[in-house]
Order: sequence, then structure tokens, then C-alpha cells
Amino acid sequence: MDDDRIADIVGQWRRERPDLDPSPLLIIGRIQQIAAVLDATLRPPFAAADLGNGDFDVLAALRREGEPYTLTAGQLSHRMLVTTGAVTKRVDRLIARGLVSRSVSEADARGRVVGLTPAGVALTDRLIEEHLANEAAILRGLTDRDRRTLERLLTAMTRTLTARDAEPEGHP
Repeated sequence: MDDDRIADIVGQWRRERPDLDPSPLLIIGRIQQIAAVLDATLRPPFAAADLGNGDFDVLAALRREGEPYTLTAGQLSHRMLVTTGAVTKRVDRLIARGLVSRSVSEADARGRVVGLTPAGVALTDRLIEEHLANEAAILRGLTDRDRRTLERLLTAMTRTLTARDAEPEGHP
């Protein structure tokens, strides 16, 4: 990288505050930079399908379940790592589009399930092919070994962050 803005920022902090270690920015800053680029790169097919942020996550979670492609709001929340309130908003948008439906649970008449409509299955199947092709193209510059190493490191970082979030407040 000829223009490494993150390294420049770290260098500036080292100069201005030599008492601090800004090296975490070399990782965290790059992850944030990558996240922004990934969103800009991966979002267009979903936007072209008139899906809001997170809408495809609902469709994909339902499609991955297999037939009959149904889950409760709580199950969707758990699979998508978002609140049930966020799920409800997304589901309401997708119902309006005719991509999902909400019905009474066969297992519990008091409960509701969200299910893919045939149009939702068709759209999800089309978009997942494009999405996975885009992700493969993004990773094309990495060797298989690099990909395995990156996967291992990101898994370790996720575990670290998850464990940190699970710690009681006041604990380092």
C-alpha cells in the first residue's frame, strides 16, 4: 500500500504522544476501513433489489433453515445477532414487499412465525449467488493459506471480543 493512511495516523500519534502506544490502530483502524469498503462493495446488489440494510439477513436466515423456511422473531434475532425490535422492523418492510409472511405458529397458537414467500425464496436464491461471487472476488488476492490464517485470526479476535462483552461491568 503506497498510501497507508492508517500508518500515517499511527505515525502522527507516535510523534505527538510518544507516551502512548497507538499500534492497536494498525489493526482496529484497518478492520474499520475494511468494513466500510466491504459495505460499499457488497451493498449494491441488495440496494438494486430495494432491500434495506439487514433485510437480506432476514431472508438469508429463513432460507438457510430449509423448508418450510420459517422462524420465530426470537430465533431470527438470535441468528442475526440483533434485537427482536430490529427484526420486527425488517420483517414489516419485507411483508410489505411480499417477500415474507407472518403467521400463527403450528407448534404454539400464541406464537407467530415468519416465513419466506415463493417470491422471497426466489429473490434470496438469486442474491446469495451474486453475494457469494462478490465475496469470492474480494478474497481472490489471498492464497488459500492466507485465507485460513485470516479466518483463524478473526475467529480468535471474535472470541476475545465476545468474552470481553460477557464480562461483568467493572472487570477489565
